[in-house]
Amino acid sequence: MDASLRWHDGWEALVHWTQARLPATHLRDRIVHVALHHRSPPLLARRFLYIIAGLIVLTLAAGIGWTLFQDQLMRFAFVPGVRFDADAAGPAPDYARPATWLARPDLPDDPSRWLPKGVARTGGKPEVAVFYVAPTTYYGKASWNGALDDRESRKWLTVFGWSEASAFSQAGAVWAPRYRSAALGAFLSSAPDSAKALDLAYGDVARAFDAFLAQIPTSRPIILAGHSQGTVHLMRLMRERVAGKPVAKRIVAAYLVGWPISTTVDVPALGLPACATPGQANCLLSWQSFAEPADPHMIREIYEATPGFTGAPRKGTPMLCINPLTGAPGTAALPAANLGSLAPGADFMDAELKPGVISARCDPSGLLLIGGPPKGFDRFVMPGNNYHVFDYALFWANIRADAAARAGTFLKR
Repeated sequence: MDASLRWHDGWEALVHWTQARLPATHLRDRIVHVALHHRSPPLLARRFLYIIAGLIVLTLAAGIGWTLFQDQLMRFAFVPGVRFDADAAGPAPDYARPATWLARPDLPDDPSRWLPKGVARTGGKPEVAVFYVAPTTYYGKASWNGALDDRESRKWLTVFGWSEASAFSQAGAVWAPRYRSAALGAFLSSAPDSAKALDLAYGDVARAFDAFLAQIPTSRPIILAGHSQGTVHLMRLMRERVAGKPVAKRIVAAYLVGWPISTTVDVPALGLPACATPGQANCLLSWQSFAEPADPHMIREIYEATPGFTGAPRKGTPMLCINPLTGAPGTAALPAANLGSLAPGADFMDAELKPGVISARCDPSGLLLIGGPPKGFDRFVMPGNNYHVFDYALFWANIRADAAARAGTFLKR
C-alpha cells in the first residue's frame, strides 16, 4: 500500500474515532468537519494531524473536567459576584400598563398566540383565563435580578412565550407578566442574596396576579402554568393566595412543571390535589424530564436538604410525576402517544412539530424518563441528561390537548 493510501486509511480511522468517542459538542463536530475537508497529502496532512490531535486532547480534557467539576463550574459561571441590590434590577413593573406583560388578550404581538405549521387556530371566545409565569430569563452575573429592559432576557421571554405559553392558547386567553427574574445563579447558591433575589421576583409575580384577577370576570375559571423559576413563584402564590381561598374553586388545573414537588409533604400545602386521571379538573400536574442514563443528583441535593411546605422533611419522599403523554401519575407511554414535540430551529426563534418521536415514563422516584437523548434537542441539555429546558417542548401538543380537556371538564360542571 502506498503512503497516500495509508494516510487516507489512517485519516478515516481518526475521523470515525472522533465521532464515536468524543462527546457530542460543537467542538467535536467542527473537528470532524475540518478533517473531512482537509484530506491532504502526507507532509501537510501530518502537520494538520498534529493540530487535530491537539484539539481532540483539549476536547477530552474539557469533557473530563466538566464531568468531575460540573457543579463548581456552573456556580462559577452563573452565580453573581456582587451583593444583592434591588435598585440594580430597575423599578418595579406597573401591571396596569400593557407593556409590562408578555402576553394578554389585547396585545397585538403576543407570542403565546404562535402556532407551529399544521396546527389550526380554534375560534370562539375563550371561557378560561391562563396565568403563565415564565422560567428564568436572566443568565448574567452583573446583578441578582434581571431588569425588564434587559435585551437578552426579553429575547428568551419571547422564546418561552411561543414555546411554552402557546400550549395553553387553545384552552383559554393567556396572560403572562414580565417580571424581574432572579438570576440563574440564585438557584446555584445558598447565600442570603439568593433568597432576596427570589423574593423580589415573587413580589412582581404576586402583584401581576392581583392585576390579572382584577381584569377578568370574577367567575372566570383559571389555569395556572409555570416552568422552573415560574413554578417556584406559582407554588408560593398557591400557598399564600390560593389555598383555602375562594379563588381555589376557580382553578381548572395548575401546571407546576420543572421543579421537584413532594407528593407527601408539598402537595397538601398547595390547596389542590395531584391529578389522578386524564381530563380531571381542579388538580395539579408536575414533571421533570431526563434522558437515560439519568443523573439527578443536583436536583436531589436541593430537594432532600430542604423541608417540605408542610414542615416535614422531603428526604425519602417521592416527587410528583404526572406523565404529560397520559395525563396520569406513575404511567408510561410509547412515542406513538406523543402528539407532537416542538423541535427548535437553530436560532430558537421557530420550531417544527414532530409527532411520535419521544416516549415518557414516570420512574418510582418521580422522574420523567424519555429514553435515550433525542435528536434535535441537544442544545442546552443540563448536567445529568437533564432536559429541563425542554419540559414543555418535548410534549407540546399533548399539553395543549390536556389543558383543553381539563378546561372542558371544568366548564361542564
